[in-house]
Amino acid sequence: MIQKFVCFLLLIVTLSNTSIAQSKDENAVAAAVENLRKAMIDGDKAALEKLTCDELSYGHSSGKIEDKAAFVEALASGKSDFVTIELSGQTIKIAGNAAIVRHILNGTNVDAGKSADVHLSVLTVWQKQKNEWKLLARQAVKIVAP
Repeated sequence: MIQKFVCFLLLIVTLSNTSIAQSKDENAVAAAVENLRKAMIDGDKAALEKLTCDELSYGHSSGKIEDKAAFVEALASGKSDFVTIELSGQTIKIAGNAAIVRHILNGTNVDAGKSADVHLSVLTVWQKQKNEWKLLARQAVKIVAP
């Protein structure tokens, strides 16, 4: 009976340590997502560059795909201007040095002088580089009301 109890306690401790480590990475990814959200609204070139991988593949809901330079330039120059971005329903799954993040994005964007409300389902892939989480890939699809 005591042996079963000790084994049970060891299992609990092991699972707790795994949860804590994963939770730490999940929290760091969530912070990176939030920092990216703010940088996109602010058009903060330095922050956008810091938060993205050099190999970035940024897919828009229109099908347009940008590399890092085009993504950063569009926001930093104001060519694409997010006025608001609200994220909801976010999930984060850690897979080694990668993280898969899904969320719903609702916001307002001014693109080429035209204001539009955006409602998107977004998938992002983040990569841990030197203890920092950076956006590697993103794909969005428009949410169409039923």
